[in-house]
Amino acid sequence: MNEVKNYKVADFSSIPSQPCPCGETKRAFLEDPEQTASIHIVTISEKNRVYYHKKMTEIYYVLEENRILKIDHDKVKLKKGTSVLIKPGCWHRAIGNLTLINVPIPAFDINDEWFD
Repeated sequence: MNEVKNYKVADFSSIPSQPCPCGETKRAFLEDPEQTASIHIVTISEKNRVYYHKKMTEIYYVLEENRILKIDHDKVKLKKGTSVLIKPGCWHRAIGNLTLINVPIPAFDINDEWFD
């Protein structure tokens, strides 16, 4: 009998990168049936686009670089170790290259990226 585990493990070294509007990302825990949250390692390129989500909240944790995050009408300075909570409806875009951990809550949904 297969026991259902009450946890999941993700090895980011075995997760392939994929393109996203921000640049490139590796995403884990998207297959969780409860869709509680997911976690992403995102490498943001200078050509990223401003966007928002209608349902997801995102938590960014900056891994490297000193950069700026345009968020609604503000510019927030980011440095290694900075964390930002981005609520639904909040326009955002990093200025320049940036690497971060992103935790979308609920789990990431490609249909909840809005550029209008």
